[in-house]
Amino acid sequence: MKGVLLVNLGSPDSPTAKDVKPYLDEFLMDERVIDVPLLLRNLLVRGIILQTRPRKSAKAYKKIWWEEGSPLIVISERFTKKVRKNTDLPIALGMRYGSMSIKNALQELDEQGVDEVLLVPLYPHYAMSSYETVVVKTLEDQQKYFPSMKVTTLPAFYHNPEYIKVLSASIAEGLKDFEYDHVLFSYHGIPERHIRKSDPTRFHCKIDGSCCNINSVAHHTCYRHQCYKTTDLVIEALGLEKEKVSSSFQSRLAGDPWLKPYTDFEFERLAKEGKKKLAVITPAFVSDCLETLEEIAMEGKEQFEEAGGEHYKHIPCLNERDDWVELMASWISDWQTKHLLPV
Repeated sequence: MKGVLLVNLGSPDSPTAKDVKPYLDEFLMDERVIDVPLLLRNLLVRGIILQTRPRKSAKAYKKIWWEEGSPLIVISERFTKKVRKNTDLPIALGMRYGSMSIKNALQELDEQGVDEVLLVPLYPHYAMSSYETVVVKTLEDQQKYFPSMKVTTLPAFYHNPEYIKVLSASIAEGLKDFEYDHVLFSYHGIPERHIRKSDPTRFHCKIDGSCCNINSVAHHTCYRHQCYKTTDLVIEALGLEKEKVSSSFQSRLAGDPWLKPYTDFEFERLAKEGKKKLAVITPAFVSDCLETLEEIAMEGKEQFEEAGGEHYKHIPCLNERDDWVELMASWISDWQTKHLLPV
């Protein structure tokens, strides 16, 4: 019997330092997030970061926490419920980090008699710290606890025409009646070394501004290329003026160089260049979360206005939009009935 496993990032159980700490520990101790030797990672995360970060992050979570709980969890549950109504297959929801584990979600499917699973990482782009870690963790749990299950993985869908159509419709609605000077696509940041580590050729990805435009097998796992491709496809779909659109990367840790340009630097640069009306989109996420609701919608607005900007608009993620739900249901149906995956 076939079934579907949707997997998103995860969230602490509450916006308190007590609950944020174990969540951050699991997240930051993931070798695909902080990819340094275990002893060094242990020292860095548990000896330094977790001494202060949980209290700071808890304050941020409190700003965006909903009555029903974590926005990312609530939105993901609403999305899952809607997808269930559009398919006759069992659908389970798991999180890469936190109490809503992938193992529990697989158990839910197993108890319904599912032995063939479509794994859907809820990330449009491939990165070792998001898409890849979901796939690896799912396969580890499947092989350890449910060895008779077969798992098929939905590929990254950053350039899928139907996805671009849905994303573009969402952005168009967000831009309606907003006379912007500039549109900024802010993607989640990753260390530059992750780009090189994910390059199967070991030589193509140079992060020099040109390699992303030269066709290569490396693009299948190059997060930077995929982000810029999404931006370009939306520009084309909506007929946006290229000079009024740019991409940047948010959320970074101190130390090693991360993908540039940095979103917070762009807020200041754009304002100082005379841009007064800025719209910001976060296409690396399909569900609004701490990184979009607090870092971009709140802190970003403050940074832009402090630098001289006047009007700022954060365009929500796809969340539980009906066209996004319908698209996911159609991908599931294609896999169920035709053994096809989106390209």
